[in-house]
Amino acid sequence: MTGIRRVVTGHDTNGKAVVLSDGKAPFLRESPGRPGFWSTDLWRTSATPAPIAPDEPEPTLGPRRQLPTAYGTVVRINHIPPEAGTLDQAAARKEFAALGNEAASTFQENGRHPMMHRTETVDYAIVISGEIYLVLDDSEVLLRTGDMVVQRGTNHAWSNRSTTGCVIAFILIDGAFDSQLQGLLT
Repeated sequence: MTGIRRVVTGHDTNGKAVVLSDGKAPFLRESPGRPGFWSTDLWRTSATPAPIAPDEPEPTLGPRRQLPTAYGTVVRINHIPPEAGTLDQAAARKEFAALGNEAASTFQENGRHPMMHRTETVDYAIVISGEIYLVLDDSEVLLRTGDMVVQRGTNHAWSNRSTTGCVIAFILIDGAFDSQLQGLLT
């Protein structure tokens, strides 16, 4: 399932509610370094409140962005295949660089998981199918279909230790670390 149907509504010239588009989301990213992984951005906003205009351009095209812009959001669905082998520190950084966010990688030699990372966002993650582990600094949680996580700027990774893929939806919201917390993270 690499094509996610996306229905976008809007307004016609008289202000009447209409469907502007109905089809596969135009942005799909696959990763040569992680066979079976794919990610599709369904929508992005770049301000809060998000402008609602009749002639907005497609917000998901252009360079791949892991993060929302300042005051923005990203809605994305990822397919995370079962883990096969491990990435080294350089390969992990390369994966994050391909996401446009090499600085997010926190993986160190002998770390918990090669895809450990931290973003200054609040993320809502909903497991659509399969199961996956949320790996944190000193703990992990097994999540199954229907489970939801509110991820608040923590150092984390997603680890699929099953034999089937996991589909997970993410809503990323731009955030800012409190100054007291920022001092603990540096």
